[in-house]
Amino acid sequence: MIQKQKNILQTLNSLNLFALTLAGVINACGVTMFLAPVKLFDSGISGTSMLISQQTPGWCSLSLILLLLNIPIFLYGYKKQGASFTAYSLYAVFVYSVTAWLITDIFPVDVTIASPLAEQDLFLCAIFGGIISGCGSGLTVRFGGAIDGVDIIGVMFAKKLGLSLGSFVMLYNIILYVICGIVLGSWILPLYSIVTYAAASKTIDFCVEGFDRSKAAFIITTKPQEICKALSDTFENGITTLSARGYYSDSEKTLIYFVVNRFQISRMKTLVHTHDPKAYIAINEVADIFPANID
Repeated sequence: MIQKQKNILQTLNSLNLFALTLAGVINACGVTMFLAPVKLFDSGISGTSMLISQQTPGWCSLSLILLLLNIPIFLYGYKKQGASFTAYSLYAVFVYSVTAWLITDIFPVDVTIASPLAEQDLFLCAIFGGIISGCGSGLTVRFGGAIDGVDIIGVMFAKKLGLSLGSFVMLYNIILYVICGIVLGSWILPLYSIVTYAAASKTIDFCVEGFDRSKAAFIITTKPQEICKALSDTFENGITTLSARGYYSDSEKTLIYFVVNRFQISRMKTLVHTHDPKAYIAINEVADIFPANID
């Protein structure tokens, strides 16, 4: 057991821990300074915690409920997600909860009836609360963890229900907002909370996948040498070629895999079709690129 704990600690990265600390603080700021003061709801377990904290006595604070709901979920998903992911996630949730407690109960900031920055403007609170909390959640995912247990629930149960992870999370949030509307007897706050969810989801995508994603070009041609030389001389990027065969023509072809940024696409297409006007080009987005380590 001691050796296993040492192995877990050795896998944790100090840079990741710093980023997760920042993520927890950012997430707490978004929720406690924009959403909670005007009773808007975050998504997932965080939103569930906000609803419970609003309907329970004052000692059931948001920070306490966050810990009580998230910790069992992450521990339950330990076997499927692994030790480092679980440790990172629990740490991020802990920082999130402690920072939320500091903002609401310790710092000289009044977040009881209005946002300190957006006052009671529901739209501004929904947008900026979603963007800021989304930054925190996105950083957490990018650096090896998760700050909300709903993703873990999705990993464990989505396939059993015949759903993708994204569909499961969306369904969970729809049910959450419907329950919020029923409990509150009003649909204004749940509807604005959907704006929060949309802003947060888009922000998470940006944080995880990057603001300027590269493009992967799949080029099928009968003139690979000419095209590869032109691409290499122009862009000085790596190129991968694969042998291919046309299904209908039954002729030998070459598949060229080439990654460019969005500003280079037009020039790349011009170069390819200059050397092979019949070349087939398909372009997909690439979220992350990890260069190979060459010893």
